Amino acid sequence: MTRVLIPSGALGLNYDQAALERGIANRPDIIVIDGGSTDSGPAYLGRGVSKYARASTKVEWAGLMAARAKAGVPLVIGTAGTCGADTAVDWMLELTQEIAAEQGTPVKIATLKSGQDPEAIAKANLSPLPGAPDVTAEDIAACSNIVALAGAEQVTQALNTGADIIICGRATDTAIIAALPLQNGDHAGAAWHGAKIGECGALCATNPQSGVLQVDFDATGFTITPLADGAHATPHTVYAHMLYENSDPFILYEPGGYLDVRDATYTALDDRRVRVEGSTWVPSEDYTVKLEGARVAGYQVVAMALLRDTRYVANAQVWADDIATKARAKVEARLGTTDFHIELRLIGQNASFGPLETKASTPNEIGVTAIVTAPTEARAEEIAKILNPYLLHHPLTQEEEQPTFAFLFSPPEMKRGATYAFTLHHTMTLNDPMEAFRLEVHEHG
Repeated sequence: MTRVLIPSGALGLNYDQAALERGIANRPDIIVIDGGSTDSGPAYLGRGVSKYARASTKVEWAGLMAARAKAGVPLVIGTAGTCGADTAVDWMLELTQEIAAEQGTPVKIATLKSGQDPEAIAKANLSPLPGAPDVTAEDIAACSNIVALAGAEQVTQALNTGADIIICGRATDTAIIAALPLQNGDHAGAAWHGAKIGECGALCATNPQSGVLQVDFDATGFTITPLADGAHATPHTVYAHMLYENSDPFILYEPGGYLDVRDATYTALDDRRVRVEGSTWVPSEDYTVKLEGARVAGYQVVAMALLRDTRYVANAQVWADDIATKARAKVEARLGTTDFHIELRLIGQNASFGPLETKASTPNEIGVTAIVTAPTEARAEEIAKILNPYLLHHPLTQEEEQPTFAFLFSPPEMKRGATYAFTLHHTMTLNDPMEAFRLEVHEHG
């Protein structure tokens, strides 16, 4: 039997300290936490940085390092620094060494890096996944960061170093949890299924914000136990998590195969725990890993104007469309380029869905966010300044008096810097699971 303690869905989201202490008292075999994902868009991978504040990350990681020392078990983080890029792994390593020095605890740290050479990947034989963008070799080579998603095999190699702390680059959320149960010979289907259910901590329980979760794996299945006060797992909360970030509620693809839960059974052991059996792991003939890459897609400048006049609020879309058309024509005429994009989003009306919005209402005011995207920051700023007078004074008709609207700031133009786009949603076949990954061991103290 393997007991995995999961403090929360991601480092930086906080965790229940009392629940964590209960988990340590239950003598886990390993402490595992996720460090990130692609949820927050391509900028973090493109820049190779974390979305979470260093101060918050340090406080939470220090608590987990202290818990690890008390329990005497490995501590593993996957997708370090939100994106899992090599720079994020280095950032997490530096933070870990800093905390270890402050705590006065000697530690052995293993880093598992998953960064790829864009030039080499541009020449590799890749297979697009459904919905993959159309990309050229030049697009791939232009990526600032490309990562391969590690599976259980690579995490197992890191565990085999005997490290106290393992910092993984980009990895599947499930692999970091499934690795030790698989290594210990627990049921393979249960290892992957329990890892999927436990990936986000107590999100599979009735109190999702409580964080701390215990998953016990054995020869026939797994048992889910949320550890915070007021947190309960039910068959419904557990099986529903197969839908989380997964288009198929029964099949989950991972490096080396896929999980099939069509025959799984979910049984409430009491008002807190759920037992799951019947999951199946189906190995694949080829070992493939998913690739993620991000590249600069342009530079952006944004500005915000506020509409409060009743007539303009009611006709905001007409007004915005007219501005976009006229401003674009002026930019093309005066700058001699068509390589730019102007977008006006109506906050309070349809900013989320645009033309797909089905609910109609008339708010008191609308925030108009203008987004200019161009190949260079200087060009984006120039276009935003051409757009400025329209946002301030553009009338609905030529016959009426010239209106004046409010800008949120002065000057209204705000540079966002580089904007990034995901470039890869592809898989790459490996002859050996470790050939795309690099494992290093660091002794501290």
